Amino acid sequence: MADFPYDVVGFDLDGTLLDTALDLGHALNHALALIGRPIIPLEDVRGLIGGGTGQMLRSGLARTGGVDEAILPDLTEKLIGFYEANIARHTALYPGGEAMLAGLEARGVKIAVATNKREALARRLFDELGLTPRLATIIGGDTLGLDRAKPKPDMLIEMVRRTGASNAAFVGDTTYDIGAARAAGLPVVAVSFGFCDLPVHDLGADAVIDHFDELIPTLERLG
Repeated sequence: MADFPYDVVGFDLDGTLLDTALDLGHALNHALALIGRPIIPLEDVRGLIGGGTGQMLRSGLARTGGVDEAILPDLTEKLIGFYEANIARHTALYPGGEAMLAGLEARGVKIAVATNKREALARRLFDELGLTPRLATIIGGDTLGLDRAKPKPDMLIEMVRRTGASNAAFVGDTTYDIGAARAAGLPVVAVSFGFCDLPVHDLGADAVIDHFDELIPTLERLG
């Protein structure tokens, strides 16, 4: 299996590697309830996820009555506190994720994560799910500074540097991910089952998959 075209495959976290929608939704509604805002149906929260926790809260506030910049920092920390305490109640790999990771590992591929979620939260989540030992590196939205988060290429460039990749690919679900991969010069696959902020075929990825069973064959074709 040494002829696999990529020695590192990087993943976005929310909506790509892990389905975090329910846990994020409960945290968002906790924050909204603290200031007397109506809750957002959990099935609608998926469309608000993508740019990190702060962006999700901002979108939730805009939807329920408007963004009050004065309360945003404190409310963000309260949302994060609730989320951290309940981070893995409902979150899991997407279907086919375990077999896909095992297939990459069998091919000698390093697995990396680059997420706009805070690094400490990402690490806590992967620890809770027992996935941390399988990851070569975890880069969060605050690892390099918030001004360098996706869709800027910095996180993916750092992923390549840390892993010593000769050939890397990235997998994501939003314009943040595809934009970052394009800017970093990496091939990118979009997943249709994530929190896509545009129709998945409009994201501009090199390929689209509907299930993780398709990822390894897709990467083989792209390579």
